[in-house]
Amino acid sequence: AAVVVAGCGGESARQDADEPNGTWTVAVTDAEFPRSQRLAEQETLRISVRNTADRAIPNLAVTVDSFSRRSEQAGLADPNRPVWIVDDGPRGGGTAYTNTWALGRVAPGQTKTFEWKVTPVEAGTHRVAYRVAAGLDGKAKARLDGGDRPEGTFTVQVSKRPSQSRVDPDTGDVIRD
Repeated sequence: AAVVVAGCGGESARQDADEPNGTWTVAVTDAEFPRSQRLAEQETLRISVRNTADRAIPNLAVTVDSFSRRSEQAGLADPNRPVWIVDDGPRGGGTAYTNTWALGRVAPGQTKTFEWKVTPVEAGTHRVAYRVAAGLDGKAKARLDGGDRPEGTFTVQVSKRPSQSRVDPDTGDVIRD
């Protein structure tokens, strides 16, 4: 009897085999993140992207850098330290890629909105960068009408003073002052 074992490193199809090569034009129609924030107060990062190409984008994706920072302290098991905790990412957008979310196929003229609920946990001035892609594997590229990469940054000041809050004894709601 012969036994066949399939596993990693075999002669399987490439992960990016189904991603088409090409460039799709997009417009970032909305990019919002509060410039002034407070520790432990949830905020919303929102990025909306419209397909301005004449064909469907295979898998619209956004990568957000800077939700964490790298510590130079020696001996850490994981040198990445959170600046924001991602409480909720774009619905249905989870991927196996670090800091990247994808919302799938986007028809010509259609807009998709990526929305994150995040909570700052490190005070100071921070730079958050994002970039848009037309696929996850690098073969499908997104560009603005002028040919530039669809990317942007936010400079955010996180106050070390958390907002004052209390619980309404009648409703149980958190009230922030």
